[in-house]
Amino acid sequence: MGPHAAFLAEVMASDGLVATDRLATQLHITKTELAGAMGLSRDAVSKSSRLRAPSTQARLRDGVEIINRILAWSGSLPQAFAWYRAQPIPSFGDQTAEDLVKEGRAEAVKRYLSRIAVGGYA
Repeated sequence: MGPHAAFLAEVMASDGLVATDRLATQLHITKTELAGAMGLSRDAVSKSSRLRAPSTQARLRDGVEIINRILAWSGSLPQAFAWYRAQPIPSFGDQTAEDLVKEGRAEAVKRYLSRIAVGGYA
């Protein structure tokens, strides 16, 4: 199993939901920091009823998918998460992937990464 499949297997629960405890552990951050990085409230990642909400899970999945895509290029999970949080993306006015996910623009980031993956330019 490659590093990408291992990361996904580790952070996804058997019911298909993102397991925030496991994701925070993998990223070496607190659940409060995880909420901030994904543009969610602390309650959204700590209260069971909010965690299972489709909107919360969609935002978490978007973040996980983006980090997983970068993992293939960055070489390690800490480097992939650092890119997500801090690397300015010129195509988006130097906003970071984190900024864009918080704005609900994760699909734009995923399309950008897909273009890069096939040899396109930013």
